[in-house]
Amino acid sequence: MSTTLTSSRAVGSRVRFAHQPGFWVIAAAFLITMAFSTVPTPLYALYQRRDGFPTYLITIIFAAYAVGVMVSLYLAGHVSDWLGRRRVALLAVLAEAVSAAIFLIWPEVPGLLLARFISGVGVGVLTATATAHLSELRKIARPDEDPSRSALISSMVNLGGLAFGPLVGGVLAQYVASPLERPYEIFLVLLLLSAVGIALVPETVERLEERPAYRPQRVALPSAAKPLFFASAIGAFAAFSIFGLFTSLAPTFLAGVLHQPSRILAGVVTFAVFIAGAGSQIVFVRMERRNQLRLGLVLMSVGLAGIAVGGLIPNLALFVLGGVIAGAGVGLVFRGAVATAASLADAGSRGEVLAALFLIAYAGLALPVLAIGLGIALLPAATALLIFSVLILILVNAAVPRMLKH
Repeated sequence: MSTTLTSSRAVGSRVRFAHQPGFWVIAAAFLITMAFSTVPTPLYALYQRRDGFPTYLITIIFAAYAVGVMVSLYLAGHVSDWLGRRRVALLAVLAEAVSAAIFLIWPEVPGLLLARFISGVGVGVLTATATAHLSELRKIARPDEDPSRSALISSMVNLGGLAFGPLVGGVLAQYVASPLERPYEIFLVLLLLSAVGIALVPETVERLEERPAYRPQRVALPSAAKPLFFASAIGAFAAFSIFGLFTSLAPTFLAGVLHQPSRILAGVVTFAVFIAGAGSQIVFVRMERRNQLRLGLVLMSVGLAGIAVGGLIPNLALFVLGGVIAGAGVGLVFRGAVATAASLADAGSRGEVLAALFLIAYAGLALPVLAIGLGIALLPAATALLIFSVLILILVNAAVPRMLKH
């Protein structure tokens, strides 16, 4: 079993960053990668208009990304516990650079599917790896600091990156020439720079001479801890379902149901939802975790009601306000889920446990969105949105009380 290093003495001499600067390099690379993963959100309508494909194909393209995330989390999300954080993070960011290149050289539907799948693979590997790496770098750099601070920064970087991606994509789509090329050119450069930075960051996991036999993802927890883990995972599933809605079909609802086709508006709405998730973690950082979960449950419930009613009336302000309120709740519930799962694992299995949590969370990103995409083909869009909201409301109200019982 791999062990976490407690000093920089075991780090190779080629590393040029200390652990504290290395922490921020990994955080920046994590943020850029997550932003790249959501850049296409306001661009889907442009692809659809150019190629004339139906709306449900947008959900399939989006699902290719989520499937890539889940496949990589299942097969490789935990291997940084064995191979080392830095090496795995570097490979993940390079996969994102390959995805950006495919967007540029093969912008037709098959290319979009492949690019999104590869992007998902990279994100799946990096999410668990970077979360564990940040925790370990911070622990070495600031051993007396509360570990929850690292979890907060990691979650904020994750959600903040997801927030800025649609905003950047929307602004570029609205104001620059070649809107289906420029975003990927910019992020290709940023991703390659991130890869250089990661190569210079300290390693925090000691690679054993005899590597354990490979196996796919599992939950390496005592039986007594598994109910709490799965309650946290269901909460993360419900939270990511809301994010999935706003990173895939929100522009479609805005243009169709709410008659707001603006590209920049599509990016701003998605940005607002995600930034609310990051902001709520900052505002309520000193609140005790159980109270954060209670508040997150209330906010998600109220927000889902606003989303559903805003789609039924229809009313743009109510739809957006509901999304922002729900996003704030998602931030608190998601942070609670990550912190809870991380607390259940020892250092040698932290990457694996976090990978399992994110695997279930990203299933929430894909499955409900695919269902709502199918629902739009069979039902009025507002009705499909209502059914989605009710189902996620039931899930989150089942999961969070179970988390609070432990």
